[in-house]
Amino acid sequence: MKNEKLYANPKLLTSADSATLRDFYESRHPAIISELISGLAEEDIWPLIQHADKPLRAEIFSHLDEDLQVKIVGSLKSKDVASLMTDMPPDKRTDLFKELPETLQELVLPALAQAEREDIRTLSAHEEGTAGAVMTSAYATLSPELTTAQAIERLREVAPDSETIYYAYVLGDQRQLLGFVSLKKLILAHRAARIDEIMHKRVLFARVEDDQEEVARKIQKYDLLALPVINAQNALVGIVTHDDAFDIITQEHTEDMEKFMGIVGSHEDAAYIKTSVWGHFKNRYPWVVALAILGLVSGFIVQHFEGLLLQFAILAMFMPMLADTGGNTGSQSATLVVRALALKEITSKDVMRILGKEFQVALLLALLLGVIAFGRVFFFGGGSSMPDGFSLLRIASAISLALGLQVITSTLIGALLPLGASKLKLDPAVVASPALTTIVDITGLMIYFTIAKIMIGGL
Repeated sequence: MKNEKLYANPKLLTSADSATLRDFYESRHPAIISELISGLAEEDIWPLIQHADKPLRAEIFSHLDEDLQVKIVGSLKSKDVASLMTDMPPDKRTDLFKELPETLQELVLPALAQAEREDIRTLSAHEEGTAGAVMTSAYATLSPELTTAQAIERLREVAPDSETIYYAYVLGDQRQLLGFVSLKKLILAHRAARIDEIMHKRVLFARVEDDQEEVARKIQKYDLLALPVINAQNALVGIVTHDDAFDIITQEHTEDMEKFMGIVGSHEDAAYIKTSVWGHFKNRYPWVVALAILGLVSGFIVQHFEGLLLQFAILAMFMPMLADTGGNTGSQSATLVVRALALKEITSKDVMRILGKEFQVALLLALLLGVIAFGRVFFFGGGSSMPDGFSLLRIASAISLALGLQVITSTLIGALLPLGASKLKLDPAVVASPALTTIVDITGLMIYFTIAKIMIGGL
């Protein structure tokens, strides 16, 4: 009951005694505890989590937001930071170290044990966005000559310092990756069986320079708990675990979403609140201003056909529908193609197959929407003013034909933009959506007024 009150009002933690706090920390997952206390004042968080046992303290701290971690670490003595970082998982420890100011790094590093220092240096050396930058060095290894019974004893020894023991990697004399064995297979195998007799010799792996998104997709595709990472000498240097893969996919999804809407700058997951108004402005204005200037072309097109609009006011009534429909169909096409490109389902070499499929879909949509537009104009457009001698049938036919052509061209443009970007080695998400709406508006107005001019004519 006492714990429930603390969950309902975490501010009560600041006045709780040590026994209550220890019981509170052990009653829920560290991630939940971290989420609850992260809303407290920065100066209150560290004194609170100090009441937890050291491993649990490090785990709770690891789940805090990185910015908050840095602020808390900045207020601690170097020996306290070293003690905390020693108990953190290697990859989380390295991520935190890279976020610390250089002056603080220089104070903390000498306070760490040599093994932790070397581990941080090794993991920090890899380029951001690669497998090497997200891997952990906390994994279990076995020698091929061990028996199953010996291997299980070995796993008991290394389990406290390993992120996962469900996979144990079998290494040669030069740490070359020979295979792996699962914990399930170890338990089921005969105690006297040798590891090299039961291990899986065909191993999926990544290289340190591989893109982190490719690594995460591989883990997702093959339902892996972890993926080994090897260097240029084919030696095992780390693993990427499934929880890190989920984080990578979330991060990449956030980045693609923001790029798709023309937002520049850094694309950090859950960074909205932390980003200042000025920061949001700087990230948004480049594409908005550039496309607003390009959008002036639409104004020139309308101005050019001003006489036609003055004669047929009914045409102005359906311009919003034309723009909205073109934008919607183009965005659908672009979204599907960008996603397929991201998942490696297609490449720019599949352009003709993609355009063929999108054309067929667009043709069906054009027929459906064209019929709807025709019915709307023909049956409910009789009240609109128009010059004598012009039939509503001809106007309805022109508007429905223009809408159908707009749907087809918008769909094809939506598919072509990301494919073209991919061919030019650009990011499809950056090019596709921001430019799509403006281009579709321009082409749509040209189609609309050209069809109207040809089919309706003017005085």
